[in-house]
Amino acid sequence: MNKKILVINPGSTSTKIAVYDGEQELFVTTLRHSTEEIGAFATIPDQKGFRRTLITEAMEAAGVKVADLGAVIGRGGLIKHIPSGVYKVDDQMIDDIINRPLGQHASNLGALLAADIAAEAGVEAYIADPVVVDELEPVARLTGWAEVERTSIFHALNQKAVSRAYAESIGKPYEELNLIVVHMGGGITVGAHRQGRVIDVNNGLDGEGPFSPERVGTLPALSLAKICFSGKYTLAEVAKKINGKGGMNSLIGSNDVKKAAEDAEAGEPKAKAAIEAMCYNIGKEVGAMAAVLHGKVDAIILTGGIAYNKMICGKITDMVGFIAPVIISPGENEMEALAANALRVIEGRLEAKEYI
Repeated sequence: MNKKILVINPGSTSTKIAVYDGEQELFVTTLRHSTEEIGAFATIPDQKGFRRTLITEAMEAAGVKVADLGAVIGRGGLIKHIPSGVYKVDDQMIDDIINRPLGQHASNLGALLAADIAAEAGVEAYIADPVVVDELEPVARLTGWAEVERTSIFHALNQKAVSRAYAESIGKPYEELNLIVVHMGGGITVGAHRQGRVIDVNNGLDGEGPFSPERVGTLPALSLAKICFSGKYTLAEVAKKINGKGGMNSLIGSNDVKKAAEDAEAGEPKAKAAIEAMCYNIGKEVGAMAAVLHGKVDAIILTGGIAYNKMICGKITDMVGFIAPVIISPGENEMEALAANALRVIEGRLEAKEYI
């Protein structure tokens, strides 16, 4: 059985790739792309050939041939909302990515690149737990405005991966646990995991939940409406203020949480206020998800890049530790999670789903 797996994780200015042989990482690298290189393409799917060439060149330099692969898995993008799982990349998924994406993001290239390289290798291409995983309960979808329904967009890949890892560490199935998982990166999402399903989670991309280094989080609706009709901003500019220029960027002019935390500990007033408020809002969202789980919470997991910061994790733990034990699992773990999902399929421990 060939267990060599190519993992592809496209970002806006980089493409991370790794090759695993079973659970063993053979090599991993990040291919950087300049603004000029990316700017030469009209759309994100147009970048496929450019990135494909760089990927195969990097593989050859590492001594790995496309023909050696047993599977290829890419980071899932903004396709239609689907349940959690590993999905085969098929023609319908590719058509949706190119013609009907929910948004434009470099992650949309994950499936396209995986399909292209897998076809050459004569193997299957997969994605796993894309950000559009949707397991919300019906009651979590309704808002007080009939034209607006809540949707699920969150860090599904890492939230699911750290949940399964924690479950394995205590010798219990993920499907038997109630967990609250806090992913803290450029965006922050807090998910209520009830027996293997994320029944509620804030959509940090659209402006829900805690503010983050780059995103505004929940805002008073009327205040936002007044800004939108002030004549000062276009829709695109407001959207950028919500996702990109919001959060810490707006409050202190930087998304560098590590430096902001250092400045806060040194007593710098603006940084201290911003860090305190971010932690406060995260804690408040954890409390809301505890209510969603009716107070039956086995553990709270703090993950993502910000979880490396002991001061921030300490502040959140002080606020929510009364609910359940707090587990710190720092990092995004996306490459490992994608490889592990593909391996589960290769070894027959999991059946890949059809995208329909």
